[in-house]
Amino acid sequence: MDSLLQTKNLRKTFGQVMAVCDVSLEVTANDFLAIIGRSGSGKTTTLHLLAGLESPTSGQILFRGQDISRLDEDSLALWRREHVGLVFQAFHLIPTLTALENVAFPLYPTPVPAKERRRLAQTRLEQVGLGHRLYHRPGQLSGGEQQRVAIARALVNRPSLILADEPTGNLDSETGAEVMALLQRLNQEENVALVIITHDPEVASAARRVVMMKDGKLVNNGDNDE
Repeated sequence: MDSLLQTKNLRKTFGQVMAVCDVSLEVTANDFLAIIGRSGSGKTTTLHLLAGLESPTSGQILFRGQDISRLDEDSLALWRREHVGLVFQAFHLIPTLTALENVAFPLYPTPVPAKERRRLAQTRLEQVGLGHRLYHRPGQLSGGEQQRVAIARALVNRPSLILADEPTGNLDSETGAEVMALLQRLNQEENVALVIITHDPEVASAARRVVMMKDGKLVNNGDNDE
């Protein structure tokens, strides 16, 4: 299968601390990869590197052969807008906006007309089961509903890659399982590659591949049944 995202000998240091050490991994189109590890293992920093939110100290990050680690901030922002959807543990919804407005928000820097922005946002919310919550603000939604809004927002630009940082971390186990089932379905139906980071083996079990990090290094890289 075609390579979508690849890292080569990726390193990231903060002062004297080596947060990520020689990480080489590959994400293929329609892949579902979980990066698992304890707090401080380097998994969050790795995800931020993959998203272009942090610059590597050394090594390469290739997206369809292009080294995105060499891009400036404006080019990285454009690359993320065109290719990447981000889902965070804390949802990061704008509290004064409705669910519909939150999902449509990433489309505002683009030339998409207002009517089309609304249609795309509504379609995504319906896809995640929130067609009846279009005009609710985040404070009127449960944690699971807020995360579904965040997932719809991540999908609105039709990305080829979704990067999710502890997507069930603020949810109870039942709601977390529902969110993971939703991500699995979207991975299959949307043909979108999915990379999640988690400390929870049950969450990681939803992925087809799992890599484990410890002290900034990959300590295994294989199929989930390993």
